Amino acid sequence: MPLRLPPLAALRFFEAAGRHLSFKLAAAELNVTPSAVSHGIVGLERALGVELFVREPRRLSLTAEGADYLPYVAEALSLIAIGTQRLPHHRGRRAITISCAPTFASRWLLPRLHRFGERWPTIGVTVDTSRRQVGFPVDGFDFAVRMSRAAAAGAAWTRLFGERLVPVCSPAYRERLAGEGLDLRRAALIHVIPASEDWQAWAERTGTEGVDLGGGLRVDTIQMAFEAAAAGLGIALGRRPLVEQDLAAGTLVEAGLPEIEAETAYWLVASDGAERRPDLLGFQRWLLHEIEAPDRPSAPERVRILHP
Repeated sequence: MPLRLPPLAALRFFEAAGRHLSFKLAAAELNVTPSAVSHGIVGLERALGVELFVREPRRLSLTAEGADYLPYVAEALSLIAIGTQRLPHHRGRRAITISCAPTFASRWLLPRLHRFGERWPTIGVTVDTSRRQVGFPVDGFDFAVRMSRAAAAGAAWTRLFGERLVPVCSPAYRERLAGEGLDLRRAALIHVIPASEDWQAWAERTGTEGVDLGGGLRVDTIQMAFEAAAAGLGIALGRRPLVEQDLAAGTLVEAGLPEIEAETAYWLVASDGAERRPDLLGFQRWLLHEIEAPDRPSAPERVRILHP
């Protein structure tokens, strides 16, 4: 007797919504409307005869049945994705897909990608800088670059490099501070909201006291923090090596405050089975070679970048 299975599209809607606990985020991930996700899940619930979600005005949660069903669906979709990738002549995907933060992409990865293209001219690269949790392999990503203090258990993580946190500002802002006597209490601090290590960590590690860490400007990307500092809006925490080009160009200067080693580092997270695909293995080896090699001139590269 043939198996009776729910529609695959509805299962994908359910898996994404169950992972995010949000129809809106699931829709953004799958490039459909929240209404399509909602209607698809309603149809799935009717077909199964159970409710999978508890819908409240400002909160979405899984029912007991939904929580029990979700891991089975997620594993099944993962197995389909892995099996498809392992087909000997599978050509459904022509590009390597990598998820990373926008500042890492623009300041470190993109200026170097032309050298990967020279080695692998037939392989395209898609860089996704949207802020969303990446689920391997359901989301279709091959790699993700993430900040972490250590590798996560049960995943293929490779350490790329760490950061050094150095306070930076515009030359004019530093001159004004120096004229008044370099007192951080008189400076406006520029904070990066999602950063795991920011001014609070810097103050604790350097023993700095008496500074208002709650005031100042708050932005949501490191890139914006650098731009705000260059515009004279205050002092930001520069992150080496990402800030090196600004320091070299003179748009930012060191503020003359202590520099510390960050506890977190950039890690390359690979999808399951990446080591069995020559193109993915080649990309990983190239990336590690770029870290070990000295800086070389960069050139433009045609890369498709997805923004939120």
